[in-house]
Amino acid sequence: MELNQLILFSTFVFGTIIGSFLNVVTYRFNTGRGLWGRSSCFSCKKVLSWYELVPVLSYIFQKGRCLSCKSKFSWQYPLVEFLTGVVFASIVWKFLSVEIFLSNTLSNIILISYLVVFSVLIVIAVYDLKHTIIPNFFVYLFAILSLLIYLGDVMGLVPNQLFAFSLNDLWAPFVLFIFFGGLWLVSKGTWMGFGDAKLSIGIGFLLGWKGSLIAFLVSFWVGAIVGILLLSLPRRSFTMKSEVPFGPFLVLGTFLSFLINPHYIFF
Repeated sequence: MELNQLILFSTFVFGTIIGSFLNVVTYRFNTGRGLWGRSSCFSCKKVLSWYELVPVLSYIFQKGRCLSCKSKFSWQYPLVEFLTGVVFASIVWKFLSVEIFLSNTLSNIILISYLVVFSVLIVIAVYDLKHTIIPNFFVYLFAILSLLIYLGDVMGLVPNQLFAFSLNDLWAPFVLFIFFGGLWLVSKGTWMGFGDAKLSIGIGFLLGWKGSLIAFLVSFWVGAIVGILLLSLPRRSFTMKSEVPFGPFLVLGTFLSFLINPHYIFF
C-alpha cells in the first residue's frame, strides 16, 4: 500500500471514530445529558461494551440490534460514521492532490481546522434532518470558525492551492444572508427556515462568493431532485405541504464546492 493510500485509509478510520462522537452530539444536544457519559441501549438501558461501539462494524455484525434486548438501532449510527470517514478522507485527499504536504505545523493546523468545520456541518445536517431545526450554537460556531479560516486565507496563511480569497469575498456572507433571509421573510418560513439564512453566513466566509454560488446551485438542484423523488413515492406519504429540511442540502453543496475548488473554474 502506497503512503498516500495508507494516509487516506487511516484518515477514513479516524473519521468513523469522530463520526461516532458526532452521533452522540446530535442525540444528546439539548437533552440535559453530558457528552462524555457511556453509551447505552435506548430500550433496555444496558451500557454498551467497547466491542459494541466499533464504528460501522459493530452495527453490521450485530445486524443493527442490541445484543441484550434485540431492539433495533437507528441506521443513523453507521451512516453518519461512514460518511464522516468519507468526508475526512476526501479533505485529506484534497490537500494531497494539490501537493500540500502535511509535514509542517501550519499545514496540519489548516487541515485540522477544515476537519473541525466539516464536523460541525455534519452535526448541523443530521440535527436538521432529525428535528427540522438548526441550533444557534452550531450555526454561530460554524460562522466563527469559517471567519477565522477566511481571515487566515486573506493573511496568506492558507495555501493558494486550496482557495485564493480576497477582501472582495467579504461581502458574500452578508449578501447571502440578505437573499436567504428575504426568501424566509417573503415565504413566511414555508420555503426555508431562518436557520438556513444564518447558515449561509458561515458558508459565505468558508467558500467566498464563487464557492458559495456553486454550493447553493448544487443544494437547490439536489433538493429539487429529492423532492420530486419523494413526491413520486407510491404511498403518498410525502406531499407538497410536507416539511423537508434544507440544511442537509446546503451542507452537501458546501462540501462538494469545497472539493471542486471553484476559484479555478471562474475567471
